[in-house]
Amino acid sequence: MKIFSCQQCGQTVLFENTHCEQCSSSLGFLPDQLVISALKSVDNAWYAMADKSIPAKRWYYCENHQHQVCNWMVEEGGSTFCVACELNRHIPNLGKIEERQAWQQLEFAKHRLVYSILRLGLPLISKKAEPEDGLSFDFISENNQVPEDASAMTGHAAGQVTINAAEGNSVDREQMREDMNESYRTVIGHFRHEIGHYYWDQLIADNEQYLADFRALFGDDRESYAEALETHYKTPNPDWQQSFVSVYASSHPWEDWAETWAHYLHIVDTLETASDLGLSLQPIGSNRQNLAVMVNIDPFRHDNFDDILAQYVPLTFAVNNLNRGMGQPDLYPFILVPAVREKLVFIHRLLKDYKEK
Repeated sequence: MKIFSCQQCGQTVLFENTHCEQCSSSLGFLPDQLVISALKSVDNAWYAMADKSIPAKRWYYCENHQHQVCNWMVEEGGSTFCVACELNRHIPNLGKIEERQAWQQLEFAKHRLVYSILRLGLPLISKKAEPEDGLSFDFISENNQVPEDASAMTGHAAGQVTINAAEGNSVDREQMREDMNESYRTVIGHFRHEIGHYYWDQLIADNEQYLADFRALFGDDRESYAEALETHYKTPNPDWQQSFVSVYASSHPWEDWAETWAHYLHIVDTLETASDLGLSLQPIGSNRQNLAVMVNIDPFRHDNFDDILAQYVPLTFAVNNLNRGMGQPDLYPFILVPAVREKLVFIHRLLKDYKEK
């Protein structure tokens, strides 16, 4: 995620901000330009200071702005929902405050995910437009009646991503993390994982060369998924750390792909922020020069993924130690072994090829 500023006063602002804390200007995100803009009210619409269109466009807040879950803008004459909220099918019961709060956390994470998808230049089509190949989200609460056309469990099926609203509650999520013996469990982690399944269908499933390359690295996806998961939950792979980014990734090639895809998004999103901040490490002592790095590349545009990892790995060592100093878990509690790095390189090359088509 890039660092944004208010065009009215220059104050640094956050991706989710709706007002500048310094000058009180209203703020909105322009998805076609990937920028937060200060807004000026003009005849019941908004003029975006960051918009360079000629003539200037008239902008409106997404319909979900009223629920304090979205600060994205829509153009006059288009949908009342932004490109991120247009993907929603079922949302939690807004009559219950705890579910409204959970939905806000889910939307904040989903909007960050959609930002990454837009930066990658991947297709982002709602099922409302293309029922067969499109994408949509269900945010389901087990406290409510689950719609007949929805699942109650977090997962993906043919472009339909389901996220259990309980994931938006930090207490419930932490309890699930401990129950499942996971080192890392976040809302955005779920989104990045599940969207990986969707883009496997979009990018790999029907491409013979990519599918062959995938199977050479991740394994044969034709292996029974149900049997593989049953085996995993009965007897997790004790040697998973030699070839996989997580124990769950070792359960089946599809899950290996989704887990690795999620980590790819972790890496490029984090590194974009670090690069935009101009972060660098200059450790004291001649024996620590392997940690010296200046983060200065745009991971969404840089061709060589080895360069990306060369800047990312020292950064994770630093932030993990900073977290430990505050008594917090490691920010990135994973080891990228050679086999995982090779899979990440494959994803990077795949996305680069898609952009160049």
